[in-house]
Amino acid sequence: MSKKILFGPAGNPIGYKGKSPQVCTYIAEEGLDAYEYQATYGVKIGEASARELKKNSEENKIRVSMHAPYYINLSSQDPAVIERSIERLVQSAQAAEWLGAYRVVFHPGFYTKYSPSEAMNVCKTAIGDILDKLDSLGIKKFTFAPETTGKRSQLGNLEEIVELCQSFDHFEPTIDFAHIHARERGSIKNADDYVKILDYLDHELDINILHCHFTRIEYTNAGERKHHTLDETEYGPPVQPLIETLINAGWESTVICETPLIDQDALRLKSCFEKMLYGFKE
Repeated sequence: MSKKILFGPAGNPIGYKGKSPQVCTYIAEEGLDAYEYQATYGVKIGEASARELKKNSEENKIRVSMHAPYYINLSSQDPAVIERSIERLVQSAQAAEWLGAYRVVFHPGFYTKYSPSEAMNVCKTAIGDILDKLDSLGIKKFTFAPETTGKRSQLGNLEEIVELCQSFDHFEPTIDFAHIHARERGSIKNADDYVKILDYLDHELDINILHCHFTRIEYTNAGERKHHTLDETEYGPPVQPLIETLINAGWESTVICETPLIDQDALRLKSCFEKMLYGFKE
């Protein structure tokens, strides 16, 4: 039976007009429990603001994660791109330490002209360089969380993410169920499909807290195309089987909502969880 499952938005809530360092007060007042700070276009938060956000999150009991910049490709054929990607992840780890972020989510890269195994080797070499730089800088309070990716051209299927997490310390997975669904052209249809994913993780990794992303998603043969709201039920993956599977798995989990209605749909996910948990207790 479930331990704690927390829900929150990917970025500042839609109705929030204040400053990011105070956003966790608003999130807590909404009734949510988690927040993923978005450094989408670069790590722009300074140390003072980051530490203020950390204090605000602790006061409101909000679990904070961080999404590193999207312009990261650790498997590029261009050494300059890899070097910039390394620097962005070093900056992300430093900011995460200030923020108190328990995960630094990132997309590993693209295959381009490499085979999947060649891309993985290039990526691992770059990660080794990142960890060396962080060690030299004395930055230790970080956990990188490579994310399952939604496009078939990207490095980051479930098995590849697990391999990265098996290969390095300070690594835990981010399981984006919508990305898996889109990448595999609609593979998640029911609870059994979610169970297979969690069983694989349980067999391969020692997970204490499962970090997840969720949205309904539109896809093509190439994979991810567009995120959709929970109301748009013509798109998968399904909601209730996910919540049921997480409850039964017994892991502590964080579910970050990435629909266009990030906080409103996060509240709906939490409501679904609470109703189902109450039903189990009955």
